[in-house]
Amino acid sequence: MKSGRLTFGLTLLNAVLLVGLIASHVRSASANQAIAAVLRGRALEIVDEEGRVRARILVHGPETVNGQLYPGAVLLQMGDPRGEPGVKLTASETGAALGLSNGHRLPDGRSGGIQLYARDTASFMRVVDSQGRERVLRP
Repeated sequence: MKSGRLTFGLTLLNAVLLVGLIASHVRSASANQAIAAVLRGRALEIVDEEGRVRARILVHGPETVNGQLYPGAVLLQMGDPRGEPGVKLTASETGAALGLSNGHRLPDGRSGGIQLYARDTASFMRVVDSQGRERVLRP
């Protein structure tokens, strides 16, 4: 009879200890999944369910394009499912630009849409229609 009580008591003690260990593990696991206060990195890409990049934020250094030096900038780009950029927002030490595209490339590589520039040298707006006709508005 005593061995039955001892077995029952040890089983009950083991069960209580097991429940305590599981509870402490669950608490520590949920504490580790807390939301980080800051997400740090050089780039962030957001993809759709097909794995295509639909939005990105990135920082890039100075670069030369067609012989013109551009300073480093922060770029926010959002695109359509075909990968064509629809919205581009850039900021650099020389100013900022916002481009809103109709999503269709012209034969010369440009896209129709509106581009707003606020630079240290000048500010202007460029509008390009779907046939490639361009108009620039300056103050």
